[in-house]
Amino acid sequence: MNILVVGSGGREHAMAWKLSQSPKVQKVFLAPGNGGTASAAAKNMGIENLAITDLHELAQFAEEQKIYMTVVGPETPLAGGIVDIFRAKNLRIFGPTQKAAQLESSKDFAKAFMKRHNIPTAEYQTFSDIKEAHAYIDLKGAPIVIKADGLAAGKGVVVAMSLEEAHGAIDMMLSDNKLGDAGARVVIEEFLSGEEASFIVMVDGQNVLVLATSQDHKRLLDADLGPNTGGMGAYSPAPVVTPEIHARALREIIMPTVKGMAADGIPFTGFLYAGLMIDESGKAKTLEFNCRMGDPETQPIMSRLRSDFLVALDAAIDGKLNEVQLDWDPRIALGVVMAAHNYPETPRKGDVISGIPVDGSDHVTFHAGTSMDGDQLKTSGGRVLCVVGLDHTIRGAQQKAYAIVDQIKFDGAQYRRDIGYRAL
Repeated sequence: MNILVVGSGGREHAMAWKLSQSPKVQKVFLAPGNGGTASAAAKNMGIENLAITDLHELAQFAEEQKIYMTVVGPETPLAGGIVDIFRAKNLRIFGPTQKAAQLESSKDFAKAFMKRHNIPTAEYQTFSDIKEAHAYIDLKGAPIVIKADGLAAGKGVVVAMSLEEAHGAIDMMLSDNKLGDAGARVVIEEFLSGEEASFIVMVDGQNVLVLATSQDHKRLLDADLGPNTGGMGAYSPAPVVTPEIHARALREIIMPTVKGMAADGIPFTGFLYAGLMIDESGKAKTLEFNCRMGDPETQPIMSRLRSDFLVALDAAIDGKLNEVQLDWDPRIALGVVMAAHNYPETPRKGDVISGIPVDGSDHVTFHAGTSMDGDQLKTSGGRVLCVVGLDHTIRGAQQKAYAIVDQIKFDGAQYRRDIGYRAL
């Protein structure tokens, strides 16, 4: 059978890589894919790029080519209603509807939803008036968090440690319109301290299947310094999510969200990602919801998944997730993101990439911002690669990932040297 994965990043490469290992899968189309998924190695695995991005054209392709199932990676097509378009043609697709995807596409929708259903989260207010926003910041003080209401590709959140930074973020979003429509409204919320973790589950509208825990590193530089990014690396499992916190997150955040969406007449299907802030007492609050798997968390998670991913997706589409159990590699997977020169501001494109070794049993390299220019692999986006190392210890996984990172060369490459430091 043939599968369609929508997206072009490292998350989608990891999903396609995992799906191609299923004995039931003949070919995985990746739309539009990247340089890594256009390689000879990907072709040998049955992965093929598809140069279509229009959602209606994708549905037409799925219909004509008798695609068995479609999995959506990024948030933009979900917010654009791809699931509704496919379902209208009776095509099998895993992801939330456009209405349900508002949990991610509108921060205000998500915060109001959490308040209504008593899901623990930070105190907040929403503003579109710039004077009122500035006055609220003066009233609350810093540190404080400013979020663009809409989708801003991981660049819509400013954790302001000073009043000056907070006022600057308001001006950037509401006055300078740097984020376009996404920043036409802002959500200002209290700053939560603690340790972050990514809690990702699959949802079929009613049942929940929990994926391996993971922890992302959002800041550009070592020791969590520098600007926020889409994520500079991740590892799985995350020791901060103890069995007690795991049970509490399911009980207090995930299940009330699934039940709340159903009660509101918007049943949720798809990947549900709760970004958690865990305080010293082990209480978790929801920082945000994503309606998709995280990137770069997907790369270590897929590297550890031993079960057939297709079987889990099938059950999710059929509303039978309660019948599935997943088997995980006991090793730790640690992924290091290699980013382009001047990421996250204006990443440079067109730098030649060399030195990527063949994947092994304890390391795999996933592509994101890469493209083929003739027979040369070049950078084409901000986050270029995610190199995953696997080992029975966090230190070992770290060493394996960085040993590969050190072999890979492109001008201006930047990456953190401390991925996994919290677990160490």
